[in-house]
Amino acid sequence: MATQSSAAVISATSAAGRVESFPDSKKPIGSVRFQPLRLSLSYCKSGNMSSRICAMAKPNDAETLSSSSSVDMSLSPRVQSLKPSKTMVITDLAATLVQSGVPVIRLAAGEPDFDTPKVVAEAGVNAIREGFTRYTLNAGITELREAICRKLKEENGLSYAPDQILVSNGAKQSLLQAVLAVCSPGDEVIIPAPYWVSYTEQARLADATPVVIPTKISNNFLLDPKDLESKLTEKSRLLILCSPSNPTGSVYPKSLLEEIARIIAKHPRLLVLSDEIYEHIIYAPATHTSFASLPDMYERTLTVNGFSKAFAMTGWRLGYLAGPKHIVAACSKLQGQVSSGASSIAQKAGVAALGLGKAGGETVAEMVKAYRERRDFLVKSLGEIEGVKISEPQGAFYLFIDFSAYYGSEAEGFGLINDSSSLALYFLDKFQVAMVPGDAFGDDSCIRISYATSLDVLQAAVEKIRKALEPLRATVSV
Repeated sequence: MATQSSAAVISATSAAGRVESFPDSKKPIGSVRFQPLRLSLSYCKSGNMSSRICAMAKPNDAETLSSSSSVDMSLSPRVQSLKPSKTMVITDLAATLVQSGVPVIRLAAGEPDFDTPKVVAEAGVNAIREGFTRYTLNAGITELREAICRKLKEENGLSYAPDQILVSNGAKQSLLQAVLAVCSPGDEVIIPAPYWVSYTEQARLADATPVVIPTKISNNFLLDPKDLESKLTEKSRLLILCSPSNPTGSVYPKSLLEEIARIIAKHPRLLVLSDEIYEHIIYAPATHTSFASLPDMYERTLTVNGFSKAFAMTGWRLGYLAGPKHIVAACSKLQGQVSSGASSIAQKAGVAALGLGKAGGETVAEMVKAYRERRDFLVKSLGEIEGVKISEPQGAFYLFIDFSAYYGSEAEGFGLINDSSSLALYFLDKFQVAMVPGDAFGDDSCIRISYATSLDVLQAAVEKIRKALEPLRATVSV
């Protein structure tokens, strides 16, 4: 019987011929390369490679049409300049491999492995049964916005009125609309790295310039106030902070946020976009501080949160923005022309979620307990591997691990491993473990692991990672 392999080949056909690729880099990586392309996935069998996934890029529609007609089907420079999300590419590729019979361990997607709490799901079902299935107010149903106001007051010490809340189809939409509402062409958006993959691209969509400030694993990937101060100019418009952080799991202590706030106070144009989607997934003794609660920061801060992570509601698509009334109104105007209000069914479920109690009550506490157990296992197990550096996460459900000691190694049957993309592909291609390369988050020395999966799966993943790194040690000094 032919042996199975999960060699992940993403192929693009261009004028120069067939190019094997992965989004966003044109340099060879083992048997593959990364380049932006539109994928049509197919399952191939070839010789002993009985489980190879071939992603054949369809010919560019614009090129096809232009060769047979005079119609201009070119895409806008704005869209063409966007980078595809490597998180989505890896997640989709891993899912395709699994569907094709390859037993991939999927540690790429940032999605809880728990079901939506029963009482929350029942609220959605009841909304359907009771006929609550029509358009809602663009800003969201009053019941939900009032519940969000109560939550912000009781949990975050923030006083908002319902007209300062905008409910959207997920926190990602809330973030984008906030960036579009306050940024003008030429403005600078300050983004500490590692960062969530969409921040830089959302800034570019607003014709703003992302200004990335690197952080260090030795400092738990936290922004150094001195580095921030050195990067601020009269063009600085928005600072994006994410705590707990995706991809690092770092949590900003209140004292550090206060230092950052004092710097921001010196710059009249500078606003803060505070992404707090992981606030309830936090490990004591770490605590969450909402940036808007700091002295003089309420009017400067746009707070984004949602239901996907803490309440295991990723598919419900429900997030919200809280902030100054005129900015929230501007975001609402954008939303009215883009999507209108969020799903009526999801909004009823959101009301139920906020009714679970402070920080999600016992239901969320049980999930956090499981995440912490998984984190502790990974930190101990992976930390024992020679050459691996780890900053222990204080929240979220990610490890951002420095594997750079293995760069420069060569894997038999794969090739040179010289960056996070090549190493991530090596793990996937040869050992069937899907993780996201750190260059997608602005730090090429690391790889992100999501531990939103069972402990059994994580134990199997660690064994595969150990086996994958063993043969590499002979070719580099770690």
